[in-house]
Amino acid sequence: MVFAGRSIVFNIAGLCVLSLGLAGSCALAQNMPPDKLEKQVSTVLPDAQTLYLDLHQHPELSSHETRTAAELANRLRSLGYEVTEHVGGTGIVAILKNGAGPTVMLRTELDGLPVEEKTGLPYASKARTKDDNGRDVGVMHACGHDIHMASLWGTASVMAHSKDTWHGTLMLIGQPAEETITGADAMIKDGLFTRFPKPDIGVALHDTNTLPYGKVGITPGYAKANADSVRITVYGKGGHGALPQTTIDPVLIAARIAVTVQSIVSREIKPGDAAVITIGYIQAGAKNNIIPDQAQMGLTVRSYKPEVRQHLLAGIERVAKAEAMAAGAEKMPLIEKYESTSAVYNDPVLTKHLAETLEGALGKGTVVTEEPIMTSEDYSYFVEQGIPSFYFTLGVADPQKLAEAKASGGQLPSNHSPLFAPVPEPSIKTGITAEVTVLRDLMKGSAADAKKFTEKQSGN
Repeated sequence: MVFAGRSIVFNIAGLCVLSLGLAGSCALAQNMPPDKLEKQVSTVLPDAQTLYLDLHQHPELSSHETRTAAELANRLRSLGYEVTEHVGGTGIVAILKNGAGPTVMLRTELDGLPVEEKTGLPYASKARTKDDNGRDVGVMHACGHDIHMASLWGTASVMAHSKDTWHGTLMLIGQPAEETITGADAMIKDGLFTRFPKPDIGVALHDTNTLPYGKVGITPGYAKANADSVRITVYGKGGHGALPQTTIDPVLIAARIAVTVQSIVSREIKPGDAAVITIGYIQAGAKNNIIPDQAQMGLTVRSYKPEVRQHLLAGIERVAKAEAMAAGAEKMPLIEKYESTSAVYNDPVLTKHLAETLEGALGKGTVVTEEPIMTSEDYSYFVEQGIPSFYFTLGVADPQKLAEAKASGGQLPSNHSPLFAPVPEPSIKTGITAEVTVLRDLMKGSAADAKKFTEKQSGN
């Protein structure tokens, strides 16, 4: 920013960094020559790829990642990290201290999804298990967390074998239960930032099929949405379908709620503010000629701004009760918010600086600015602890297939699809290169430098 004609700059990890929109230049520390970094990454790449194939074929559901966590923990111990397991359930924390300096956190997720893989790949997952409701389900790393873990392990290895290129405390997090948006909160409640050092800066990566391999995506500010899961139980008065006058129909009330809540977005939220209310299901009754006693609705509610989030949730409750009252219901609906996570926010100054750093390492045109999206991520729990963060994306799509899909007006299978098939190589290589580049950049200065930046940002 500019004050009284003077440029104000922030010192991040000992580097001169300009605020967004500020003209001028500043001298940045020299990065490691690309050829030397590439050699270091290439050395660990075979083991990272082997780990990827193993994890891909042995996925585990949220909060049940026992084998996954043990595998990653053992490998990190072999590199010299001090590893603590069972943090917040199956979570792991790996610490590598390298003198005085900032504490920087790098997180990966551990869990797979209850999805039966249909990619046809020779290493496709054939895993099956019982979910928490006792249902037999296929299990797949349909969100690419195996890519993330392989990249983190490769990064951990490069950092452990090149301690002359950085200093401070490197904190690696293996987070469980991201897919149920409960794992980050569980780790925090289990003392993640009291039993272990609290990071000065946090970093996380997520793969995407919307970018070709070799590229990464950055989003300053809001990157992921607030997400709230809402369950509404509508109470009526059951009876014969041929005698509706003797009943209070909860199916009709639910249908009216489903229609009316959309007016909250279209008529109560300022145009331009992101807001989504989706009714994922309405469940009621068991026979066509019986009006049931109750109906249940499942909603997902998305937003970025806290005030918009509050308005949406309050509006849903208001509409549900009003429709029930209008129908003469004798009992008001039960409205439950049972899963929630806040928006992921990228520190804009930090993001701009690291985007430039990444392009210097990966090559011109490799860093793409992406629009924020309405999917959610419980990494936000870490941000809410006052940790300035950089959450970026890793392209994993085959460039030719991606171009063909775009040319035909289509798209490649997205995360969570049974057909989601990242290209492991060179995606993992790019992931390791990007993470090492970011960590080394952040871990060149002193802890005081990072602390100053944290205090400056928290005062904004």
